[in-house]
Amino acid sequence: MINKIQTIFRIPDLKKRILFTLFILVIYRIGGHIPVPGINGKVLFAFFQDMGGGGIFSLYDMFAGGALMQATVFALGIMPYISASIILQLLGAVVPYFQKLQKEGEEGRKKITQITRYGTVLISALQSYGLAVFLESIEPFNGQLVVPNPGMMFKIFTIFTMTSGCVLIMWLGEQITERGIGNGISLIIYIGIVARLPNALATEIDQMIGGNRAVLTEAILLVVMVLTVAAVVLLTQGTRKIPVQYAKRVVGRKIYGGQSTHIPLRVNTAGVMPIIFAQSIMFIPNTIRTFFPASDFVAVVSSYFEYTSFVYWLIYGAMIVFFTYFYTAIAFNPVDVADNMKKSGGFIPGVRPGKRTAEFIDNILTRITLPGSIFLAMVAIFPYFVIKFTNVSFTFATFFGGTSLLIIVGVALDTIQQIESHLLMRHYDGFLKGGKIKGRRRY
Repeated sequence: MINKIQTIFRIPDLKKRILFTLFILVIYRIGGHIPVPGINGKVLFAFFQDMGGGGIFSLYDMFAGGALMQATVFALGIMPYISASIILQLLGAVVPYFQKLQKEGEEGRKKITQITRYGTVLISALQSYGLAVFLESIEPFNGQLVVPNPGMMFKIFTIFTMTSGCVLIMWLGEQITERGIGNGISLIIYIGIVARLPNALATEIDQMIGGNRAVLTEAILLVVMVLTVAAVVLLTQGTRKIPVQYAKRVVGRKIYGGQSTHIPLRVNTAGVMPIIFAQSIMFIPNTIRTFFPASDFVAVVSSYFEYTSFVYWLIYGAMIVFFTYFYTAIAFNPVDVADNMKKSGGFIPGVRPGKRTAEFIDNILTRITLPGSIFLAMVAIFPYFVIKFTNVSFTFATFFGGTSLLIIVGVALDTIQQIESHLLMRHYDGFLKGGKIKGRRRY
């Protein structure tokens, strides 16, 4: 491994790209610690500590790399950009205008990127306004307010600062994609999640030193974490290969086609999106609860939607299975694949081109998505299982599965795959002597 790392820095272009990527990520982490003016950071920190983990703020704070709970200039993180991208992707499945843009090649992609940027600014402005109102509404802690001087000027300044911060993050991500290594947006989310790991490990070490956790228990937890990571890697890399044969064509004196290849259908085509959709919906019941007066009935119903409840796990898992099929249907269109194969003279042996090919691919995709979706639901629920039966902190438990682990594994594999491509292109060995690391679907 040391030789491989040394080889990386022998290639000037690859070295330059990696150092540029690290430089941008350092800038992102610095910006995540610059607070918005007009906020009492100590009171805000005490408020979120009193709330505990597991709510909607914990989900968004994970994507923001801890910047949301500190109310920094990067508090919104990259979530507005991701939201705008998801909205446009969903619109592309139902609105003819966006369907046309998706089929126009490079020009269409440029137009979609431009619309996504405008949408990012709009969503950022709305979210920053909502966050400003929320910060002003927090009750005093120990006689101190989170916002000592609330009012319209605070709201305007917060909207301007946080929206500018989100646009800057979007630009930094694009710079990494163009001039660095890996997918910039994914790496920004990745570094924000990984930045929480040292504090989570430090907390566990303190628990062990203080005698609250046995050494054997910590060792078992670490082994379980390694096994979980291995299982997520298998889920991310798992594919079903459909053989494809291309007919020979004679053009002039040259013969084209005739080669055999395959269509790799992923076991988890939807990636991490089903978990994000399901989590967002599962926060709704507890949000509605705040509009009703406290009572025994409300308390009982609310207990079913706590993340340590078996009912919560069952509903959450079922929703992940549903959204996995839903998002897979949007992300992968068997009809388009069959049409493209037919146009280029490709066919699946034993299957007629056209409609029958689309049906054949759709049947296989439906079958492999079922075990993939169930396993994805198990990965998503596992951190809550760990919290309930081992009493570890919420932050540390998120590295046992769920959104955090899926993003970490997916982005790491994608970045390594890009580095391997640079090495192999210059006739160096990759990280692995046998096999190849498959890329993955980017955010």
